[in-house]
Amino acid sequence: MGKLYLIPSPLGDNDPAEVIPGPVLESLSGFKTFIVEEVRTARRYLSKAGLKGKIGELQFFELNEHTDHATIEGYLKLFDGDNDVALISEAGLPAVADPGAQLVALAHRHGIEVVPAVGPSSLMLALMASGLNGQSFAFCGYIPAKTDERRSKLRTLEKVSGQLKQTQILIETPYRNDSLFADILAVCGASTKVCVAANITMPDAYIKTKKVSEWKKEGLVIGKRPCVFLLLA
Repeated sequence: MGKLYLIPSPLGDNDPAEVIPGPVLESLSGFKTFIVEEVRTARRYLSKAGLKGKIGELQFFELNEHTDHATIEGYLKLFDGDNDVALISEAGLPAVADPGAQLVALAHRHGIEVVPAVGPSSLMLALMASGLNGQSFAFCGYIPAKTDERRSKLRTLEKVSGQLKQTQILIETPYRNDSLFADILAVCGASTKVCVAANITMPDAYIKTKKVSEWKKEGLVIGKRPCVFLLLA
């Protein structure tokens, strides 16, 4: 059996060399089989990473939110004959807030060695830059999209944060960034600290932490930039 390599990708459309370690980029030429969240994005990344002109020689298989269980199980045969496979997410670390976790679980069930490579995580970079509690934190992923349900969840997360002194980390589909931010300001206490971290690692990166009362005075339009939200009551 081959090994499963978890290859990070840039968080935005920048030069991979800016955020991916050189040894990781160099290792890409050693793979012929890639399981990716979106083939077009992966091809563009690999071209920029030094494989331009060689993309046609590679095999690509998709694993995203629409991939069924049987298809994922079928990927097991890709490891036959000591063939190593690289897993690449749409952005950031594979298998973290990413459907690729299902492939990693499959590898463990069948005794396939899993090898993680170093690269950017929007969640950890946001936490690092937030000034909030990095000793105790929880990643909550996506919370409900409907206003009433979302506000209820935010109240619960704020309560947990206050009780445990724990940073709560959230993400949202970019077109709902501003509605989530508005609900955070609507339901959270004036002294709760909120960090907005958008377009991390990009030239126009925006990372600021303020109390809810301060955000209400300043205001902010996030738009459709990839964003991480953190709050600490």
